[in-house]
Amino acid sequence: MAHSHSHSHSLSGPSPLGPLAARIVVGLLVAIGVVVIVGAALLWPSRQKVDIPLPYQNAAGGAVTTETGHVLSSTLTACGSPSVGAVLTSDPVSSPGDAGQCVQNLVAIDSGPNKGARTLLEFSGGPGQPNLVAGDDVRLSRQVDASGATSYAFYDYERTWPLIALAAVFAVVVVAVARWRGLRALIGIVVAFGVLVVFLLPALRDGASAVPVSLVASAVILYAVIYLAHGVSLRTSAALLGTLTALFLAALLSWAAIELAHLTGLAEDQNNDVAAYMGNVSITGLLLAGFIIGSLGVLNDVTVTQASAVFELAEAGGTRRSIFVGAMRVGRDHIASTVYTLVLAYAGSALPLLLLFSVANRSLGDVLTSENVAVEVARSAVGGIALALSVPLTTGIAAVLATPSVATPAR
Repeated sequence: MAHSHSHSHSLSGPSPLGPLAARIVVGLLVAIGVVVIVGAALLWPSRQKVDIPLPYQNAAGGAVTTETGHVLSSTLTACGSPSVGAVLTSDPVSSPGDAGQCVQNLVAIDSGPNKGARTLLEFSGGPGQPNLVAGDDVRLSRQVDASGATSYAFYDYERTWPLIALAAVFAVVVVAVARWRGLRALIGIVVAFGVLVVFLLPALRDGASAVPVSLVASAVILYAVIYLAHGVSLRTSAALLGTLTALFLAALLSWAAIELAHLTGLAEDQNNDVAAYMGNVSITGLLLAGFIIGSLGVLNDVTVTQASAVFELAEAGGTRRSIFVGAMRVGRDHIASTVYTLVLAYAGSALPLLLLFSVANRSLGDVLTSENVAVEVARSAVGGIALALSVPLTTGIAAVLATPSVATPAR
């Protein structure tokens, strides 16, 4: 019994792994970082000029110009007023005939060369048309024809200030609750979007291969987000290495899912536009990049939690085996809750599609294997598998890194 008690207090088993494991993990992360930097340099987009796709062109073939405006009045009157779309400095002209009833909106132009003037918008009131009322803020597309005449048309609702308000409330709440860590997380979000806009999208536009581009972009985002939000430590390094490993597996799984299920991505209208107007961009590559980038957030969440659980258990003492087993119990709960969150999130985004299928008198098997739904099923499956594998990976890495502070005495 004395021997057993002495053995349980001995740290000769777990302790020596700490410094050696730390050097190995840090070395791996440095090596991966160097590979990512070299990859980014090799794959850096050329920023070659690309023609604007037809749906986004103005009459002259350039970019659509929009101005702000606000609705002054809304009336139901005869269709066909000659003042529709014109720059008005006086009251609009009534329709000369009786071509049915239309909703006419008098709109003040608030920006651009015709600021202070007005224009008239006309809608038949059919499905998908805006229902504008006095006081609504809108965006107007402005076009100038060959003779120099300017015309305006409804482009979209003006959402700048509501979105700024939502973003401000989001930032204030995050910083108020999470303090400096919350602020660093917000900076990480900005970095992530910067990587997408400056590197990933231009590289895909140039026709670069989706897998290396997505992996490089994802790795840069992970290095920035994890270390910014959670600080530089062995705990976050364990989470980062676990996430990078799981991300690589997610890329392989995404590629296999797209190839085996023959997913083309052409069931989505936006992808058809890309195929039609940007011929050098691979649609399956775009789909693959979406799978990889989409798995980042959930992987990051799970791996950071697992690394934290391991290091907290290590503080309480015990063997590496007991710490690993305890953290895996936490991880299984996390997998169970996050997997159905992942699936329901994708199901929620596909609700309009599922609603249409529900009234189309098609069998469940037929619906689930159609391209539209199959993409979401594959995306959920890839995310779920990567998520499940990330838990033991990260837990194992963290359990090797975390040196137990006190051994549990024998009873």
